[in-house]
Amino acid sequence: MRRIIHDCDPGHDDAVALLLALASPEVELLGVTTVAGNQTVEKTTANAIRVLDCVQREDVAVAGGATRPLVRERHVAAHVHGETGLDGSGLPSPSRAPAPVHAIDWIARTLASQPDPVTLVATGPLTNVALLLARYPEVEGQLEQIVLMGGAIGEGNITPAAEFNLWADPEAAHRVFTSTVKVTMVGLDVTHRALLTPERVEQLAASSGAGRLVANMYAFYAEVYRRRYGWSGAPVHDALAMAHVIDGNLLETQHRGVVIDTGPEPSRGRTYVDRWGISEWTPNAHVAVGVDAERFLTLLVERIGRLP
Repeated sequence: MRRIIHDCDPGHDDAVALLLALASPEVELLGVTTVAGNQTVEKTTANAIRVLDCVQREDVAVAGGATRPLVRERHVAAHVHGETGLDGSGLPSPSRAPAPVHAIDWIARTLASQPDPVTLVATGPLTNVALLLARYPEVEGQLEQIVLMGGAIGEGNITPAAEFNLWADPEAAHRVFTSTVKVTMVGLDVTHRALLTPERVEQLAASSGAGRLVANMYAFYAEVYRRRYGWSGAPVHDALAMAHVIDGNLLETQHRGVVIDTGPEPSRGRTYVDRWGISEWTPNAHVAVGVDAERFLTLLVERIGRLP
């Protein structure tokens, strides 16, 4: 069993990723940390607790983290996730307050208490992760790997060239990609090829309370993708990153050199991936280039359908 920490900014797809982790015996979720991204950190923290409440997991610790990027102004993705960050979910207010400690301090203490290295699954802007590496450099030896949802080889979803999580805090992303920790980048190149369809959502809605929650969120979230892309279905970006930790056969990855653009618009946050060795950059990330979409969606529906 792999021990994991989920650093996230819920967000519909973060919520699905969290549910998938809770439903999967291959991983033990040590706790959840939150960051400003899809919404303010106050809202993303409340949303993490709301999702845990839904499946009666009050035992899972939640700690709030960075309220803004390292040096940039904060931008939230209300145009995708709504004013609450989980519009359409119908979830009640959170039942508890988060832990009275900053996310990076909570992560550092948790890593130090574990007998073996831990996997950090990061599905929001990388601000917390960058701060953790800067404040506690010893954690580079306590992390098995960082699996992140973000970036892309050839497309963007917040600008023509950049994915939102890395665009939101490119300086933090640069810090993470230049660390000594093993990094796996699960970007738009694969998440846009694994769409949750209405047929799959009907299966979820009929399966369990957690499945109905995902179906309720999907109705709001999928409409964004229908309007923007004309798709009959929606990617669950963050859940695919989590699924890779659970089932290492879902994604094809290549070990390549990746450089994060920390310049101004329009290239801000772009991930330059030296896929063909043209620039001979030293490989610093395992980049997802292929996905078994059917296997992923079957895993997602079956696992979440088992939750209460």
